[in-house]
Amino acid sequence: MKFLSNSLYGGYAVILAVVSIFTREIVTFIMLGFVFMALININATLQKILKKMDK
Repeated sequence: MKFLSNSLYGGYAVILAVVSIFTREIVTFIMLGFVFMALININATLQKILKKMDK
């Protein structure tokens, strides 16, 4: 399941990259990348907390 979610994240990044190249919004793509990485880290942290609370 972890591999599938990582490949989906990669797919989203590729789609955003293609769109940003055509629209010439490279800076926006980079900033969205930072936001996306932050959200992934928040999600991972919340999942760890949930696993600890379930024990």
